[in-house]
Amino acid sequence: MKSLNEGRRGAFALLLAVALLALALGGCRKKEGGGAGGGGGQGGKMRVGFSQTETDGPWRIAETKSMQDEAAKRGYELVFTNARGDTATQVSNLEDLVAQRVDAIFLAPREAKGYEGPLQAAKEAGIPVFLIDRELEGPKAGDDYVTFIGSNFIEEGRRAGEWLAKQTGGKAGIIELLGTAGSSVANDRHQGFADAIRAYPDMKIIAAQDGNFTRAQGQNVMQNLIQAHGKAITVVYAHNDEMALGAIQALKAAGMNPGKDVIVLSVDGQKSALEAISAGEMNATVECNPRFGPVAFDTLEKFKRGERLPPKIINQDRFFDSSNAKQFVGEAF
Repeated sequence: MKSLNEGRRGAFALLLAVALLALALGGCRKKEGGGAGGGGGQGGKMRVGFSQTETDGPWRIAETKSMQDEAAKRGYELVFTNARGDTATQVSNLEDLVAQRVDAIFLAPREAKGYEGPLQAAKEAGIPVFLIDRELEGPKAGDDYVTFIGSNFIEEGRRAGEWLAKQTGGKAGIIELLGTAGSSVANDRHQGFADAIRAYPDMKIIAAQDGNFTRAQGQNVMQNLIQAHGKAITVVYAHNDEMALGAIQALKAAGMNPGKDVIVLSVDGQKSALEAISAGEMNATVECNPRFGPVAFDTLEKFKRGERLPPKIINQDRFFDSSNAKQFVGEAF
């Protein structure tokens, strides 16, 4: 009986050793083939996550389409997530992308803070993260993420403010329609604009309120501000075209004359804004090009080749007013 038990124990030990060896070899093979992230989508395609903040409005729709089109063109499998305008949902989406072991992640963060957890998880998993269109406060390029790709939002605000100062002779009663509270783009477009008009004491921001980058909220906020400030309003500066277009509707409903009695300027350069400029209902918009696909995937491929990347890759954007809006409306998004 003793020898039988010893034989059983010996056989069990042998089976355990074989199982552990197989597990170790499997783990080695996974590491060797993984590279950055998990590797291997359908048909061996590289799987790239794209964490989008939302898909409302022409700008986000154009950005999403550009990323999807470029991924398909280059043979990547794009794993798309939509946070639907909620930061907690976006954090959860990022955690899920890390769990799926995608090979890289493009992140368009809704807010400037709150992403440290998933960024650390991606770093530990060896998954490179690229910020697009919005920046983060705290995490550092080259350490917590690879690089930021986008526009210079402070410069956008500054260009709007400098143009306005020339148009008004340095005198204006300004309503500022702010973008999503806590986002880098809203913070920076305000800062750049405020810096530009600081030298003109008669250019005053008489009210600033969050319109959350949507046309409907821009219109509702503007209606309330018209009731509060009436004819003191001579300028509307909106952080994006959608809010500016909503403000135009509110001004018209109140019997005011947008584009003439009230100057309306904003940021983005979408087709409907250029059409409004051409129609004389809007005055100017600073371009913020949403077509990130080509530069985003160019940057990813440079990273894969081991090329050194700067902490920021800044898009070159144009300025549209009555002098050129008709010329460029056909290529706007």
